[in-house]
Amino acid sequence: MDQIKIGQFIAKMRKEQSLTQQQLADQLHVSNKTISKWECGHGLPEITLMLPLCDILNININELLSGERIKSEEYQKKAEKNILNLIKEKEENKKKIIISFIIALITIIAAISFIWIALQYIQSIPIKIMLLLFSLFITIIGLSASCILDREAGVYECRHCGHAFTPDLKSYLFGAHTLTKRYLKCPNCGKSSYCRHRLHQ
Repeated sequence: MDQIKIGQFIAKMRKEQSLTQQQLADQLHVSNKTISKWECGHGLPEITLMLPLCDILNININELLSGERIKSEEYQKKAEKNILNLIKEKEENKKKIIISFIIALITIIAAISFIWIALQYIQSIPIKIMLLLFSLFITIIGLSASCILDREAGVYECRHCGHAFTPDLKSYLFGAHTLTKRYLKCPNCGKSSYCRHRLHQ
């Protein structure tokens, strides 16, 4: 999907409906930052928001995913292309989850190995400190990369209202979590809970 093209189309359709970003955000129960993110091409609306967004902008899903108005004779062709793109993106998101897990596992093993070597086999204090600092550096870089991939691969679903959202990086990193859930504040209802992680559909 061409996120920049889709974002520009959303902005154009919003203006045609004489809506500000805040007015559109209020109707969709999201923040105006979310609308701005879409329009700047930094993300797509979640599946649960696509139909309400299309209703407000007086467009259809096919036009939204294409980022343009579609003539009736081109509709079928565009629909098939959009379905294939969605399938491709879902497969890419699955790969991101797997890569994220592998990176995290390798990072932890490498960090533990360096700490073990530093504590058990290195006598020189300066070298020992350097190895411990290096293991800390590896851990921060590796786990950050893993978290970014994991966050981009899906959305979190609020237990209270069912709203699907992508948390900001700070909330994601500092939210307590299990393998499939993370403690987050829902931008829709404002309640905090363990939100279930699921892939983009």
